Amino acid sequence: MNILLINHYAGSLDHGMEFRPYYIAKEWVKMGHNVTIIAASFSHLRHKNPVLNSDLLEENIDGINYLWVKTPTYEGNGLGRIKNMIAFLKRIYFKAKYFAETYKPDLVIASSTYPNDNYIAHKISKIAKAKYFYEVNDLWPLSPMELGGMSKFHPFIMWLKRAELYSFKHVDAIVSLLPNTKDYMLSQGLSASKWNYIPNGIVVDDWSNAEPLNTEHKKTLLELKAKGKTIIGYTGGHAISNSLKTMIEAANIAQNNDSFHFVLVGDGQEKQNLIKQAAGLKNVTFLAPIPKNQIPSILNMMDILLITWNKSPIYRFGISPNKIFDYMMASKPIVHATDAPNKFVDVADCGFAVEPENPQAIIEAIEKIDELSPERKIEMGNNGRNFIVKNHDYNVLASSFIKLIE
Repeated sequence: MNILLINHYAGSLDHGMEFRPYYIAKEWVKMGHNVTIIAASFSHLRHKNPVLNSDLLEENIDGINYLWVKTPTYEGNGLGRIKNMIAFLKRIYFKAKYFAETYKPDLVIASSTYPNDNYIAHKISKIAKAKYFYEVNDLWPLSPMELGGMSKFHPFIMWLKRAELYSFKHVDAIVSLLPNTKDYMLSQGLSASKWNYIPNGIVVDDWSNAEPLNTEHKKTLLELKAKGKTIIGYTGGHAISNSLKTMIEAANIAQNNDSFHFVLVGDGQEKQNLIKQAAGLKNVTFLAPIPKNQIPSILNMMDILLITWNKSPIYRFGISPNKIFDYMMASKPIVHATDAPNKFVDVADCGFAVEPENPQAIIEAIEKIDELSPERKIEMGNNGRNFIVKNHDYNVLASSFIKLIE
């Protein structure tokens, strides 16, 4: 089968986030399918972006055919990002016939965070006489409305809404990464038979072939361990949505407990603000981002893993965060500040879910884990890993996706 996947922000192990398109495409390639990913040349999520001398660059990465579409750079979530989206959509819209005739897809998937690539996916599918799927990573326009406070009458939101409604009317199947979106989508015009749930996942082999941690990061963590510190770790983006300010507030509360040390690994728009917030705290360390294939190695050196989220009604639709899957694969106890209905740490019995934006609740959960016996901590860690291997292996998820078209 020839599969064409449009994902504005798609990355790879070399480029960085986002990883789902890469991982699921890699599994499809192993199954014998031909996979082409259309992505923008610039994304704020990647630590490395391809350099283009023309409007389109074709590149093979681990058997996956990437088509990088030239787009302008930007910073933040303002007008520059919108211009980047429009440039991407405009360029691929006018190449729809070329994509259909050159790559002859049997399945076309719109998979960007925003829904506006559905127009192009549908157009390509009609020319190629292919199936057309919409993979819903995030509920836009609801997310910028509920997380960003944008009005439903904002031109940007109305632009997104038209695309969402278009997709629900014309799509052959929806693949939702979130478990509780069905009722919402049906209320917006989707047929019940078209809704499907396939969450995020992991690649088990990545954890057997992890790259050793770089010398600088390893030295820092070993020094903390030599001082008898319990390392409370976070790896990933430093954005407002990650609510890392709550982690710093928790570290402030924990100053009297000399054994707890908070380590934040990664980068993002909020990092400098977080460093300022943590000024004067001796129990907080910021480390530079590392390649994804070093994540297993650094998580292995941490004791308790922490995810902090904001309070938001958007999480009523459920969650499917890559980060928690990585944490669970690391076989470490986890504290997750979330009010989402599907609390992975509770279901798998691998940690504690606590109220978001509540630093005191976070500290109390950390203290609970710290007081557990070594055997119970190991049991918690193993519970998390076993749950993910059983339910979220990308090999299984990729097969489920293919079965929808077969």
